[in-house]
Amino acid sequence: MTIATLLVANRGEIASRIIASARRRGLRTVAVYSDADRGAPHVRAADVAVRIGPTPAAESYLRIEALLDAARRTGADAVHPGYGFLSERAAFARAVVDAGLTFVGPSADVMEQMGRKDLAREVAVAAGVPVVPRFELPATGGTAAAGRATDEDPEPAAGFPVLVKAAAGGGGKGMRVVREPEHLEAAIAAARREAAAAFGDDTILLERYVEHGRHVEVQVLGDSQGSVVHLYERDCSSQRRHQKVLEEAPAPTISPAARTVLLDSAVSLARQVGYQNAGTVEFLVAGEPGAEDVYFLEMNTRLQVEHPVTESVVTVAGEPLDLVDLQLRVAAGEPLPFTQDDVRCQGHAIEARVYAEDAFGGFLPQAGVASYVRWSPRARVDEALSTGAEVSTAYDPMLGKVIVRGPTREAARRALVDALDDTAILGLTTNLGFLRALAASDAFRDNQVDTAWLDTHPDELRPPDSSVVAVIGAWALAHGGTGTRAEDPFGTGDGWRLAGPSAPVMVELVVDGDPLVFQVGSGTVRVGGEREHRVAPVAHEEGVHRLEIDGLVHEAAVMVGPHQVELSHLGHTFVLQRPDAFGPGGRRVSVGDGVVTAPMPGTVLRVDVEPGELVGAGQVLVVLEAMKMELSLKAPFDGTVATVSATAGRQVALGAALFEVEAT
Repeated sequence: MTIATLLVANRGEIASRIIASARRRGLRTVAVYSDADRGAPHVRAADVAVRIGPTPAAESYLRIEALLDAARRTGADAVHPGYGFLSERAAFARAVVDAGLTFVGPSADVMEQMGRKDLAREVAVAAGVPVVPRFELPATGGTAAAGRATDEDPEPAAGFPVLVKAAAGGGGKGMRVVREPEHLEAAIAAARREAAAAFGDDTILLERYVEHGRHVEVQVLGDSQGSVVHLYERDCSSQRRHQKVLEEAPAPTISPAARTVLLDSAVSLARQVGYQNAGTVEFLVAGEPGAEDVYFLEMNTRLQVEHPVTESVVTVAGEPLDLVDLQLRVAAGEPLPFTQDDVRCQGHAIEARVYAEDAFGGFLPQAGVASYVRWSPRARVDEALSTGAEVSTAYDPMLGKVIVRGPTREAARRALVDALDDTAILGLTTNLGFLRALAASDAFRDNQVDTAWLDTHPDELRPPDSSVVAVIGAWALAHGGTGTRAEDPFGTGDGWRLAGPSAPVMVELVVDGDPLVFQVGSGTVRVGGEREHRVAPVAHEEGVHRLEIDGLVHEAAVMVGPHQVELSHLGHTFVLQRPDAFGPGGRRVSVGDGVVTAPMPGTVLRVDVEPGELVGAGQVLVVLEAMKMELSLKAPFDGTVATVSATAGRQVALGAALFEVEAT
């Protein structure tokens, strides 16, 4: 079959990524968009773009009929689902084929088997692939069954901790680690709600939770002629709440024997099910190198977010891979253009996922307008965010991926730190600073980060010291935010004198909650009338200040606003308030300890209390949802509910007051 026009049934960076490969292949490309994405990069990149509905995904990107109608209207003969949304929905793959189109992915039947964790497990057992011990779900209100294994298990009564996880989907949605029997029922209920919201299927599995394992996955590729190859493995152990943060290839800690088991098992599994196109087989590796236990977790029947690290290190006959191009070849009925013997893995690659989330505040999703965006020129960047773009809570919070390569893992790690230093996003809270801190940490350098490390070491990674950015912020404010040199009288905020050097400019900023006064002179910045720093501008470009401070050069992206100075330094974003510049609306309303506010923008799912009701400390008052993540807000202390401003189904902004509790 021939593919001439490809419709990309997705959005964001993956849509742009697919369009780029399709155009290199000479295909006509079709983008689809919701109202929120009318001006998005993927829409501009495609040859044709079609509106498919309003902003909510359920009314646009998840509407199968709207996508098929877009294909009919544009003459598309193939559909690539990307990842997320409908990419692993067998119903969508079947509908595409029934409409006479080519689906770029495995068949609907294979997707049904391998896209569900319970059925995929059965295929793995039949293929002789080792699996994690599974337990029966307890009857409603009970917990005893959690200790009863359904597979052969040397310790069937080991019981807790267990992992509650959705049978459908992935991405950490519908997953809970339960360590005590009394918490199991609530965890199952919450996982069911998340799974139903994210995947339309609330089926739940219960498995042994393997502590301190490594998450290792194998990229496989199969064609319609029966050939199946592996493209080596990736390590995705840097996770928080089962959501991947950093990924790398090849896996740095496994032994040659474990690698053989992983690669052979992945190929056997794919052959067992007759897999065609690109897929990923995920494993958990536990134990010391040379004595590892390998367990099958699941198979992702689609392209993975982290596929660029494989493209960065795997070659065929010395040439780099393009996995999307290979997907299109296989979908068109072509055989794989190489065999397993042609595949080589050289060097090391690491990918960092950039999210709109408050990594140092519970990883809560964020929304807003990116007032300034700069991606590193020293890395491959797959992104869909530019200056002025608005990020909402309607979709997944991933903004882009920063991918680096080096001859060794340490070279790649250092390259990632440098690339994250280059990257700046202002106006929007992101995890850039967290990624930079993790990549630069001794723990990541020394391969100590397993799947539980980020969740069990919450205080290991902290924002960088604010003293340097405070000096840069004061200097920028004193010089009008222009970055011009101090000796230029028109670049000085105040104090210029015809007959002598500029008088110091007084600048007040709130740094780490403390108001500080800075005296900015022609070559110095004095902080609080005490410590004085020698400062000299080195170079500048629009929005970026490079200053020599006490003999060391520092760089920061800076945006000066009427009420604050926002800076990005070492990947982390700092917001320094300007108390002397506050006018009407400039200062946030201060709330007392009894006011419960929204820690993230989102939708109120449930309100559990009414005005006048007595509540206890820690009692759930309301449940918020944003980007398919639930968050329960609780009473700060024992008391009486004085006011209720939250309403189920209503959208709320970050910081909105939802309840007030009066102490009893």
